[in-house]
Amino acid sequence: MEELKKIAILNDLSGLGKCSLTAAIPVISVMGVQACPLPTAILSNQTGYDSYYCDDYTDRMDQIMEEWEKRKFHPDGIYTGFVAGKQQVEKILKFLRIFRKEDTLLLVDPVMGDQGKVYDFMTQDLCNEMKRLAENADVLTPNMTEAILLLYGMDELNRCWQEICNYQGAELRQRAEEIAEQLVKKYHVKAVVITGIDLGQDEKEQIGNLILENGMISWVISPRYGGSYSGTGDLFASVLSAGMVKGMAIRTCVEKASQFLGKAIRDAVEEQTDRNDGICFETYLYELGKEG
Repeated sequence: MEELKKIAILNDLSGLGKCSLTAAIPVISVMGVQACPLPTAILSNQTGYDSYYCDDYTDRMDQIMEEWEKRKFHPDGIYTGFVAGKQQVEKILKFLRIFRKEDTLLLVDPVMGDQGKVYDFMTQDLCNEMKRLAENADVLTPNMTEAILLLYGMDELNRCWQEICNYQGAELRQRAEEIAEQLVKKYHVKAVVITGIDLGQDEKEQIGNLILENGMISWVISPRYGGSYSGTGDLFASVLSAGMVKGMAIRTCVEKASQFLGKAIRDAVEEQTDRNDGICFETYLYELGKEG
């Protein structure tokens, strides 16, 4: 029997909100890959709620890394998500120096903001450090807000977001493709997937995921159900990272993630679930375990 692939997940653990590690671990596991979590922080609930408690794990990451190094840990993939502060990026870069081998896939999901706004923990220093982390990635999975932040920074976010909001349909697609090309050029990554692009009324309420790999652009389009929900980006990146370490094509992974999320988001809309509570993805986990 072939040994299970392993993915080291550097992300936070939020008790409520169905995101980060509580989203990544079941998804990666059901896809037949061993999930190896290294918490960046422990939160009472995700940061979208009106209050939360956060226990920053920066000063405890070294001890975990020391124990993993003793055991000659060699992950097939590394997936980074929420970063609690700028000092933590240096810890993650240290992790990469120790555990990343030539054949280790690094997926960076740059958790920075959404819908044209930064998350409340995001600072200019952390934004700059996230760019350093992105420079090491094989694959980047930003949403449009995060793509703008990686390219232009916090000072230009509002202006660029307003520009994006003026586009519809084909014009929006073209601008998104230009942004993806700029990201690949700036960060020298193998692939960029810009997630959750609202294609607007001209596209009959559709959501697009843009893939740029090896100079080739493709889109995976899905029906749009309601607004944004906690954890959808984490779930998407988890499907992508697990699929890629198993040798699946990026487009196949994106299609799989889109179908999985579409069903769970549709249910959340029908049930009028609060966006901070996340989506009922558990119902459809079994589908991710199917081959093909």
